[in-house]
Amino acid sequence: MRLHCEVEVVSRHLPALGLRNRGKGVRAVLSLCQQAPRTPPGPRAGGERGGRHPACLFISTLKDKRGTRYEANSSSLKGFLSAVRLAHRGCDVEAPLSTLTPVKTSEFEKFKTKMVITSKKDYPLSKNFPYSLEHLQTSYCGLVRVDMRMLCLKNLRKLDLSHNHIKKLPATIGDLIHLQELNLNDNHLESFSVALCQSTLQKSLRSLDISRNKIKALPVQFCQLRELTDLKLDDNELIRLPFKMGQLRNLRFLSAARNKLPFLPSEFKNLSLEYLDLFGNTFEQPKVLPVIHLQMPLTLLESSARTILYNRIPYGSHIIPFHLCQDLDTAKTCDCGRYSISSFIQGTTTMNLHSVAHTVVLVDNMGGTEAPIISYFCSLACYVNSCDMLK
Repeated sequence: MRLHCEVEVVSRHLPALGLRNRGKGVRAVLSLCQQAPRTPPGPRAGGERGGRHPACLFISTLKDKRGTRYEANSSSLKGFLSAVRLAHRGCDVEAPLSTLTPVKTSEFEKFKTKMVITSKKDYPLSKNFPYSLEHLQTSYCGLVRVDMRMLCLKNLRKLDLSHNHIKKLPATIGDLIHLQELNLNDNHLESFSVALCQSTLQKSLRSLDISRNKIKALPVQFCQLRELTDLKLDDNELIRLPFKMGQLRNLRFLSAARNKLPFLPSEFKNLSLEYLDLFGNTFEQPKVLPVIHLQMPLTLLESSARTILYNRIPYGSHIIPFHLCQDLDTAKTCDCGRYSISSFIQGTTTMNLHSVAHTVVLVDNMGGTEAPIISYFCSLACYVNSCDMLK
């Protein structure tokens, strides 16, 4: 009879000697065993019948496969506890008892929390991944898609699929409710889906590496991953960053070097970073004249949208048409805090990146730390006020 569990062995003699117990359990196989007889069968002290041998607890770990024997005095689980109780009382144990044999390594693989695979030949094809994995790395394995067996590992906290040939991510990655780190560096991704941005990753994902792919743009919903602290976007084909980047309030590390960014979004100035790397982008010089798209008077659609956003009225595709939800999701934020949909003034200025990051990698080989930032204004008055402030 065996129980797979975590075991902590406590010595009651240590406190008297001024020592502390280790205080941490280890993965083990706990067995209720029958000790081999030490004396010939016959009448025994204490009135025990001949042929009865006391049961014991036998604990085997990965480092001690031969195991250590203890007198049976505690357990967990109803059946196991019942058997131990009978053994402790000296009664016959009806449950089948294990023999005192070393535990196989395969029994401990069920409890592995980390697995690192860095070649095709080591990739498991005939058996599943251990269900208890918390960290899985499968790099240089030639994967063209995410193995669906990985998506059954509900304890995963770190998934590293770097250096493969993955072209598309399944939305079911969002079902990994504990996933904190996702590494997709050096693959063939062309997009990051809206479904992933709206999954449970919103609450769990802390670190995302999608560098060295073929991504041209990230959806505006990407900024709903508000628990992100580390984001790597290097060596893609990005022509813009999500214009609501400022909503990533927990972001501390941002690297988007060697892309094709012509400018930064207006809300970029709301970030508070420790490290920023935008080296090697194709930043443009700020335009002297603004782009004016003002509508006077405002259309009913524009006026209604501004009211909904300003008053933070909940909306969704179950309430209003989907295309109106998209308009609201992509609304532009004025420097005054109000919003606009299609009536706005667009201007471009430069920003010193040290205003949003403690450590800044130079933007170019000339030692620059400034980058163009695009801004939107909901009215002519807001634009004029902004120009006056710059003076």
